[in-house]
Amino acid sequence: MYIAHIREGTGEIQTVKEHSEETARLCKEYSIPRLKDITYAIGMLHDVGKLQRSFQYRISGGNIRVEHSTCGALAAKELYPGPVGLLMEYCIAGHHSGLPDGGYPGDTEDQSTLCGRLKRRFEDFSAYKEELELPKINVKEVTDLLAADCDRSVEILVDKFAFLTRYAFSCLVDADSADTARFCNGETPEPLTADFGVCLQKVNEKLASFVCTTSLQKTRSLLQRQVFDKADADGEIFLMNMPTGSGKTLCSVKFALERMNRKGDKKRIIYVIPYNSIIDQTVCVLEELFGKDAPILRHQSTFSYDEISDAKGYEKDDAEAYRKAAKSATENWDVSSIIVTTAVQFFESIYGNKRGKLRKVHNMADSILIFDEAHLMPLEYLQPCLRAIAYITKYLNSEAVFLTATMPDFPKLLRQYALKSSRIVELIEDTSDFSKFRKCTYQVLGKQSSEAILEKAMNGPSSLIIVNKKASARRLYKACSGKKYHLSTYMTAYDRERKLREIIGELKQLEKDYPGYVGVPADRRITIISTSLIEAGVDLDLFAVFRELSGLDSILQAGGRCNREGRRSEAEVYVFEFDDENKTKQEIKSNITAGLLEKYEDISCPQSIREYYDRLLSVSKDCIEMHTITQKCSDFADIPFAEYAKEFELIDSRTVSLVIPRDEQSRSLIESLKYTGARVGVSRKLQKYACAISPSELDELLRQHVVDDFGTGILCLTNEDYYNKETGIQFEARDYIIG
Repeated sequence: MYIAHIREGTGEIQTVKEHSEETARLCKEYSIPRLKDITYAIGMLHDVGKLQRSFQYRISGGNIRVEHSTCGALAAKELYPGPVGLLMEYCIAGHHSGLPDGGYPGDTEDQSTLCGRLKRRFEDFSAYKEELELPKINVKEVTDLLAADCDRSVEILVDKFAFLTRYAFSCLVDADSADTARFCNGETPEPLTADFGVCLQKVNEKLASFVCTTSLQKTRSLLQRQVFDKADADGEIFLMNMPTGSGKTLCSVKFALERMNRKGDKKRIIYVIPYNSIIDQTVCVLEELFGKDAPILRHQSTFSYDEISDAKGYEKDDAEAYRKAAKSATENWDVSSIIVTTAVQFFESIYGNKRGKLRKVHNMADSILIFDEAHLMPLEYLQPCLRAIAYITKYLNSEAVFLTATMPDFPKLLRQYALKSSRIVELIEDTSDFSKFRKCTYQVLGKQSSEAILEKAMNGPSSLIIVNKKASARRLYKACSGKKYHLSTYMTAYDRERKLREIIGELKQLEKDYPGYVGVPADRRITIISTSLIEAGVDLDLFAVFRELSGLDSILQAGGRCNREGRRSEAEVYVFEFDDENKTKQEIKSNITAGLLEKYEDISCPQSIREYYDRLLSVSKDCIEMHTITQKCSDFADIPFAEYAKEFELIDSRTVSLVIPRDEQSRSLIESLKYTGARVGVSRKLQKYACAISPSELDELLRQHVVDDFGTGILCLTNEDYYNKETGIQFEARDYIIG
């Protein structure tokens, strides 16, 4: 009897045969129809290396290390030659350590590539031929799937093979984890489930409650009607181009629910959002709307279900059950409900190589994906992002909705960088009423001194100044007088959230005390100075906005903070440049925007937005095309899964996170690092106390001996004199006067 697992405490045994058969069954259940035989075979073969005598000695208590994953890859190579076998080899060899790089025929057995590992020698494991019954695989069906929609392009063919390999790997590692957890731990939490019929009813009731009396309200209703009228359209990717203030969130949710209820073959809605700050807002809207009828699975780096003891709308016992189920579901997204996650989490999961990330990929199937602020997909990784969406919607029975107020020419981009055969539907075809949502005008100030910008801003009842650099924000804040606020990533999320609550309260009180902003005295005028972090997901309504010249999308996002509620007939966004600063990496975007400011009277019009993206994407073509995995390989056999996963970073890795002690909890957590190390729960809880600095700024702090990681890799500030709660991290200690 060959042992796969022994249950701790009871000594109960699960055999290799039992574990292999159950893993194979789950693999097949998780898989799309055309890969079911392959995933079943992968599940059967993944642990045949445990049939080695040395592994049986180890699992019975022997203190030795035994490699078993490569054995199944060798079996797949023998049984299933060609691309089908190679796909299986990648998955099986990597099911513990992660998908390996393919490598080259000359690699030696001491290398971690697939080619290298397949040269290693192992003990006899041939008993699998009697133990396990393996399926026959229709190779033609799989090769037809690979070749479809590739337009005779070897590059697309290899890229698609890599995607399907990650997908099959996802089926395997989730099935392996699920069966192992069931045997070793007993019961698993019931998955979160939504009643999508009731959810649609609630959305309809919410929309019906809005009274359409003003011209703007009627226009909003007509725009949304364009979307709803296409709920039965035959498409894979849907483009929802709607201006700020037109009700995009509710509109997109209703559209997704209509599709789900009419078609009946989708399991979940996945809301993909670019910033953590927008997630807070979106989750709040969805929880208040649906309650227990659609338990929300929230998956983001700054949120942990370990930190919540209750849940909105749940009694105490139900809340604990929800918390446990949600915590478990963040590992694999196995829910029939609504998931809200970040673009970083979504795309880095697809292009990762470790089981912890890729485990979620197969549950992106049978889903409706809503990409909020879709224009913010990073230029460097636009091609792999679009390719992933095209593959998921073409082959995994999913659909995607691109949601933004500044829509690039996605049909052109998808056909250029993804799949030409994707079925794309424009949900908003008539954009003639977009101008009715315009709540401000854009005025060009040209080059200005800091003093001139501050003087003009401080003369208004409430002003927001957004600049491109953190150093600029700090400089302006120090020179500003009166009631002033500063926001940048030099501050921790803990302090930014605190400061935003204070700002929102002050703005509300100002409007209450001075209706229509009439007669606001100098000591009550509010000036907010921020970097671009305030441009999305922050509901502020300012009298005037000043935006340093940058990309058009950033300027229009800034404009969304000006006269946000549309209470005034006239409001201004002032676009300026500092007369004493050199341009940064924003230069290309800024130059394009400067030309559009001269050409268009209204830079927020659809024509201006389309021209901006056309010009930006044209000059960025080389940058876009250099970040696909196929730039590093030319064949199925040498795909660098591990290398590419390491390089695929949507967040700029050139910044460093530094944890700041800000309250008793953060100080206690930092203290625990010294004794218990970087446990997952601790590191996640510390994220809201981190600020972002450059490597050179870190070097300066290290030189002054005020940073330590206590051997954990989590950098912490050890001298609180180097942090100011109003402006963030300092690079020299505050001065003390000794009397």
